[in-house]
Amino acid sequence: MRVCVMGAGIVGLATAWQLERQGHAVTVVDRAQAGAGASGGNGAQLSYSYVQPLADPAIWRQLPKLLLSPASPLKLRPQLDPLQWRWGVEFLAACNAGTSRRSTAELLALAADSRAGFEAMRADVAPDCDFSATGKLVLYSSAASLAGAERQIALQRALGSVQRLVSADECIAIEPALAGYRAHIAGAVHTPSECAADCLKVCQELLRVLHARGVHFLLDTDVRGFDVRAGRVAAVQTSAGDVAADAFVLALGTASHRFGRQLGMYLPVYPLKGYSITVEVDDIAAPRVSVTDSARKVVFARLGSRLRVAGMAELVGQDERIPAGRIEALVAATRAVFPQASRFDVLNPWTGMRPATPTGLPIIGRRPGAPANLLFNTGHGALGFTLAFGSARRVEAALAA
Repeated sequence: MRVCVMGAGIVGLATAWQLERQGHAVTVVDRAQAGAGASGGNGAQLSYSYVQPLADPAIWRQLPKLLLSPASPLKLRPQLDPLQWRWGVEFLAACNAGTSRRSTAELLALAADSRAGFEAMRADVAPDCDFSATGKLVLYSSAASLAGAERQIALQRALGSVQRLVSADECIAIEPALAGYRAHIAGAVHTPSECAADCLKVCQELLRVLHARGVHFLLDTDVRGFDVRAGRVAAVQTSAGDVAADAFVLALGTASHRFGRQLGMYLPVYPLKGYSITVEVDDIAAPRVSVTDSARKVVFARLGSRLRVAGMAELVGQDERIPAGRIEALVAATRAVFPQASRFDVLNPWTGMRPATPTGLPIIGRRPGAPANLLFNTGHGALGFTLAFGSARRVEAALAA
């Protein structure tokens, strides 16, 4: 079957890899280069066993800070944008215990499938991507926040995750580079099976291998619309001309809403803006284990001789500016948690628009009202790298059904 995949981020490329393995003739279209969007500088963590959705009951008591504090790691700035308001209302409606439990269960199942898919890709492609499997620590700064984490891991343990609460001293035994931060650690969740990798390198390796296997790439090519006939997409209209196929996969990240609207559909996908820096490190003073500081909403992932530091979640629309204050906050967080890790002379600042749904669950497969041969693979939020290969498997299964 001829399949056109729209999107060359990690989700689109994982889909192309999965479909090519199944014998499909694949074309990939993207307005930029492989991994140039939200995939390029993401947090690098592969969080297969700790997937707490952003839509959580705790959001309600944080609302004043989200709306008013310029220093908040989570920021909401209301705009004259109907999509933001509709998405925001649906997000707040999802901030309840029942929805959070259901979303967690679905995300964990998808993440488990994705771990298997990622390992299959590694065995097939052998990408040079600074992969590590050293586990993850999620740090909590207070007894109250630690109690909330305990409830989450109890839920996740019942769903098959292997993780435990550890004390501050146990944290330092697991990751000695945290020794200078001990006074700020009430405890942590340790998940020994978690991994990390450079998502951009994975994208570039997939591009190289898939191109060699005959996948056709139209990069730096805008998707403009669809030629729909009798309830099916006949072709995707692009700046390089029409691309005809038997089936189409929309994996266009935050642009998904706009293209859904062209088809008369509502896709609840909104940009969740994040930032990162990537610094060269002192090998002894920098962490080997992935670390998430829950209070600062910052993640630290070791990538060979580099440290990726990523954080913030801003609902501010499609704004690709990088305010100096946000990068300074990431540097300050790194100096606080790992004070000797780097000289911070080169920061490689980055921002990305993560395509988020209100519940945190991605949109995968066919949708009511859409053309019969159009499948979706979008809305993964901050878990795009984690969920990409499981999502690709589900798209392939839906295509075969």
